[in-house]
Amino acid sequence: MAPTVTDATGQSGASGSADASGTTGTAAPAGLSAQAGASAQAGTSRQAGATTRTVTELADGRELIYYDRGTPPTARAVADLRPLDAVAPSSEVRQDPMTGAWVTVAAHRQARTYHPPADECPLCPSREGRLSEIPAGDYQVAVFENRFPSLAGEPGTHPVPSALDDPLHSRGPGVGRCEVVCFTADHDASFADLDEDRARLVLDAWTDRTAALSALPGVRQVYCFENRGTEIGVTLAHPHGQVYALPFVPPRTAKMIDQAARHRAATGRNLFDDLVAAERASAGSLSAGSPTASNLSADSAPGDYPEDSRVVLAGEHWTAFVPFAARWPYEVHLFPNRRVPDFTGLNEDERAEFPRIYLDLLRRFDRLFGDGDRQVRAPYIAAWHQAPAGHEDELALHLELFTVRRTADKLKYLAGTESGMEAFMNDVAPEFAARRLREVGQAGAANPTGPTPAASSTPATGPTPATGPTPATGPTPETTDEEAQR
Repeated sequence: MAPTVTDATGQSGASGSADASGTTGTAAPAGLSAQAGASAQAGTSRQAGATTRTVTELADGRELIYYDRGTPPTARAVADLRPLDAVAPSSEVRQDPMTGAWVTVAAHRQARTYHPPADECPLCPSREGRLSEIPAGDYQVAVFENRFPSLAGEPGTHPVPSALDDPLHSRGPGVGRCEVVCFTADHDASFADLDEDRARLVLDAWTDRTAALSALPGVRQVYCFENRGTEIGVTLAHPHGQVYALPFVPPRTAKMIDQAARHRAATGRNLFDDLVAAERASAGSLSAGSPTASNLSADSAPGDYPEDSRVVLAGEHWTAFVPFAARWPYEVHLFPNRRVPDFTGLNEDERAEFPRIYLDLLRRFDRLFGDGDRQVRAPYIAAWHQAPAGHEDELALHLELFTVRRTADKLKYLAGTESGMEAFMNDVAPEFAARRLREVGQAGAANPTGPTPAASSTPATGPTPATGPTPATGPTPETTDEEAQR
């Protein structure tokens, strides 16, 4: 059941009640002055209550939505006074004739904003003398259409072709929608710095956008994700994520659809139900056939788990584990224990537990690469997979979280086998990665404040000690022959 999101005008309704344009509420009146104001402290919701949504427009006609806990301040009606020309992005999708995968070509993105100084960040609130993408002087969570989108235009108006007269050169216009989700007004924060109330507000925003965008004709899948760290390729340091409304099913999802169908044909059961049940059973407190009953706890100590268990943490409604065939040195998948197709399917109990579990998981990643009194924040991608249209009965909502860092001073680069053949070779055994993530979780419980995180995910100059001693039992990460040649 989707959460109730109340429009700032006072109209209340569940997420997904938006009209076909994906918008609700009223646009802000023109001519208002931008108001300067101090940034809100990361994760601080000054007003308790239900989630409210205020919809307005930027100067070039792009949609901007503020999400607040409780009644939003009147400053949400501030107009965008920048002299912006209307955005006219031009992109197309082309089909690879050898694999069937769709590739987006968006040459206009070469001109997008690239590593601006902090005082020119376009995601910070506007202030006197410096107008940004957020006209208000403060905000809790803000979502707006990307000024440099990979996909743009009315989905459904130009369906993606499956073939043309020339089947080797299938192409179509790159229609869809790309949105930016700003998690906090604090430029120097990270998602892991948010409190549980703010994390819940972000979840409500993801759910609301999933419902609205999924309802648009021509949208096949809604993809919510966050990239963090310069090593990942992030060009804006402000804590933010994105939401894509895709007009096609991307390759990784297509592979999941095929594998789920094979599993159903072979066993008569759902692939994801069996996967979550098996991983929870590996922790020693469940039978494989009982995916909902649980004695696992997010507060369980590392010693509570068998050495070979890949479960990192588990609650009553969510389970995080390192996948059996992890591609990345530290990769964790997070599933609700009850299979749902997307964010809109979560019930209130699952939503209530989510902030604690997700923040715990992100903070463990931030403790992976410690250096005495200083932490090195892990660069990561947090990819939320939701079932595409037509596959809601078999696919499952889940997070795939991974970092490209394998030790404090070494990165995982995609070499010839990964980039050229899509055949991953992992330098860290998944069982070791799970134990390490359980250990840093226990360290965080013993020292909840911990050392001050580094502002960047890049280590200081000079070599940094590795992530700590290898446990006495179990495999030790080894350097592969291919890695030695990188």
